[in-house]
Amino acid sequence: MAVKCGIVGLPNVGKSTLFNCISTGKAQAANFPFCTIEPNIGSTIVPDKRLEVLEKLVHPQRVVPATVEIVDIAGLVKGASKGEGLGNQFLANIRETDAILHILRCFDDPNIVHVDGNVNPVRDKEVIDLELQLKDLETVENRLAKVQKQAQTGGDKQAKRLYDILVRYKEALVQGKSARTVKFDSPDDIKAARELFLLTDKPVMYVCNVDEASAATGNKYVEAVREAVKDEEAEILVISAKIESEIAELEDYDERQMFLQEIGLEESGMVRLIQSAYSLLNLRTYFTAGPQEVKAWTINKGDKAPAAAGVIHSDFEKGFIRAEVIKYEDYVKYGSESACRAAGKLYVEGKDYVVEDGDVMHFLFNV
Repeated sequence: MAVKCGIVGLPNVGKSTLFNCISTGKAQAANFPFCTIEPNIGSTIVPDKRLEVLEKLVHPQRVVPATVEIVDIAGLVKGASKGEGLGNQFLANIRETDAILHILRCFDDPNIVHVDGNVNPVRDKEVIDLELQLKDLETVENRLAKVQKQAQTGGDKQAKRLYDILVRYKEALVQGKSARTVKFDSPDDIKAARELFLLTDKPVMYVCNVDEASAATGNKYVEAVREAVKDEEAEILVISAKIESEIAELEDYDERQMFLQEIGLEESGMVRLIQSAYSLLNLRTYFTAGPQEVKAWTINKGDKAPAAAGVIHSDFEKGFIRAEVIKYEDYVKYGSESACRAAGKLYVEGKDYVVEDGDVMHFLFNV
């Protein structure tokens, strides 16, 4: 399944620098607003050490990791919801993503201009929040105008459901709250709400871009962000784009690890960022393993076996018969599929089996 995360933020907060580090794409990085105009799109792998272990056990011809598509979106300014700057284009690009990586500038540097004159990540966050909320409010009000009469007089249950959802969203947005703060219990309500594709309903992770000295510990700006988002149930990641740029230039793995140890980090910010983005979307990984290929497949948490099979090909889901499943830990313990089968560690599962993260699977189907 294709997964797309959008990097957003005010101009000159480090979006394109981070994009260059984590993506196969290369965005221009310059010290002026709107350096990125068309959204730069690149793909990056999801780091997973389990693939390396399976490769050593299976010795396949190739290894295919899971990937995440990263979109570097042009910087937003006040008034974007009304078309200021590159507002309309910016908002349209966000709408096409699955999750938002919100980059906040948490470092001082007199040589890098700030669009609002001084560094204040909480204010910057609020600028973007407000613009996205205003655009969502416009969307909600437009939809309300279309369904209100039908919901109140036409006896249309679907229209009534949508109307009630829109009213709840409007109440939150008017109060300066994002759509994601509105929770629904009914599966039908959840489905209808998602189909509105509201900007502030997307999961968000705040990425605090700090100076080199603060990469391992954070700083006063990071603490201010933590305080500002404490009620959002949002994830915060501290990263130094400058350090990540230096790490990206090191080709040797051991050199990179030594560099990280010297600055007090166990893993690079890029690895943590991609893994966190994957987790943010409640995604899981299962594997297929054979002599030709060991491959990681991306599914949603809670997906059952037929849906997981459909990620490989729609025919696998349509004609699903059963799945053969080996737990990753068992595969590593016994060393091969045949050894797991002999030890009774290969399980045959049907349509109701909920796939677990790390499962090694083989599907039988007929169409």
